[in-house]
Amino acid sequence: MHEVKAKGILSAQNGMNIYRGCTHGCIYCDARSTCYQMDHDFDDIEVKGNAPELLEQALRRKRKKCMIGTGAMSDPYLHLEEKLCLTRRCLELIDEYGFGLAIQTKSDRILRDLDLLKSINRKTKCVVQMTLTTYDESLCRILEPHVCTTARRLEVLNILKEERIPTIVWMTPILPFINDTEENIRNLLSGCRTAGVYGILTFGIGVTLRDGDRQYFYRKLEEHFPGMKERYVRTYGNAYELPVPREKELMNLVRHECEEAGMEWQTAALFEYMHRFEDKQAGEQLSLFDFQS
Repeated sequence: MHEVKAKGILSAQNGMNIYRGCTHGCIYCDARSTCYQMDHDFDDIEVKGNAPELLEQALRRKRKKCMIGTGAMSDPYLHLEEKLCLTRRCLELIDEYGFGLAIQTKSDRILRDLDLLKSINRKTKCVVQMTLTTYDESLCRILEPHVCTTARRLEVLNILKEERIPTIVWMTPILPFINDTEENIRNLLSGCRTAGVYGILTFGIGVTLRDGDRQYFYRKLEEHFPGMKERYVRTYGNAYELPVPREKELMNLVRHECEEAGMEWQTAALFEYMHRFEDKQAGEQLSLFDFQS
């Protein structure tokens, strides 16, 4: 790891990334793509050590409350978080200043901060997003080797359900010829239904590959799935979007199962929900993207 002093912490849409890079080791990670212009090794985590100070300054300047997002580019619960506690300090500030939270992770370390998630959710809205890609535990350990498996993430979702904290599952990516089976989709959706998940994000059924990400992914395919790289190249060439062969059929399955279970599946509706600030104490909802500073 290496620490930097960042100049700012919140994006125009009120998202933040405390860390840059990742130690989860997911073989398909888009954040490895060269388009993000990372000037250090992906496993050498860049730590924004002054993130809490920058966040407090930004929150103090806000004229209106809004949702604060984190986890879009780098998981806020990396292994380093156990020691550094930067995510926790930022959540304390979000709670103290009365803002909402939309947080995305693959890690059960989020349960360490359950007290803060509950406190934020009592006053406004705290939405926890969890990525699930495969119901097969052995396959999960290959695709996402250094983070808790799907079974444990489902346990986390059920704990959050008990605490009445809304959750959204990113069921992506679904990798062609690897986890793109009807059985896998049905099992994941069944687990989400049991956990009372608010909605399922898919962005279609497939995976995207860009420069940087593609090379790493193909190395891992050669390591774990002999002959699979050649199959990908034959099928997709150098394409950015790689839909699974049964994409339409599996997407229809997702829609049907979600509608039957009362889970939202439409991407625009889910993002609207995550960006909509709710003041439970005042009994009112503030408008979407009300980000005046």
